[in-house]
Amino acid sequence: MEALLLRASSYAADVDGVIHLITLLAGFWFIVAEVVLFYFIFKFRKKNNEKAQYITGEKKEEMKWIHWPHNLIIVCDIVLVFFAIKAWYHIKQELPDPDFTVKITGQQWAWRMQHPGPDKQLDTADDIELVDELRVVVGKTYHYKLESLDVMHSFSVPVFRLKQDAIPGRTITGWFKPTRTGAFDIQCAEMCGIGHGIMGARIIIETEEEHQKWMESLSGNSVAQAL
Repeated sequence: MEALLLRASSYAADVDGVIHLITLLAGFWFIVAEVVLFYFIFKFRKKNNEKAQYITGEKKEEMKWIHWPHNLIIVCDIVLVFFAIKAWYHIKQELPDPDFTVKITGQQWAWRMQHPGPDKQLDTADDIELVDELRVVVGKTYHYKLESLDVMHSFSVPVFRLKQDAIPGRTITGWFKPTRTGAFDIQCAEMCGIGHGIMGARIIIETEEEHQKWMESLSGNSVAQAL
């Protein structure tokens, strides 16, 4: 259970907050509806020598039992939409200035991760490429450039509460900021062929010192040697 609730990004709590709000409001109305239902079942159960009434629901005092709950639910929907759009805008539309940029490429059936090398710039000679392993520094803001080489994939990091489709022919820019160290799962959350189930990867979040030692351990090796 702890692993399922683990948060490792700066906006994970925003996503959880929207889910908790949906659960709270939907749960409240579910309980109210069930209480009213069972109350009416027992109150108006069949009785001897008592004929049931036929109610059309057209009278004002009858219609209020429809309009009042309906209006209250609309108010709840407006509240949910407000907080959902707020979280969506923060995660998907705002792009804080990055400390680093990485390139993530989905293909059948693996993830190629392109990291900036010691010069901290992407698409230069000292870039580091790994398959199914992304290494980042805790507390740093990352932009990612997400692409697909073949079919639609979906880059999903559950502990970040991040899920972004990778669409062939497009480069999609997003961001994240890790908030804790550790090794966590990356998934493909889009059916992408017969090998979809094995398209898993890992994100390793480490301190700046650990990340520096990792880069130094590669000693300028080629991509093949790094793998």
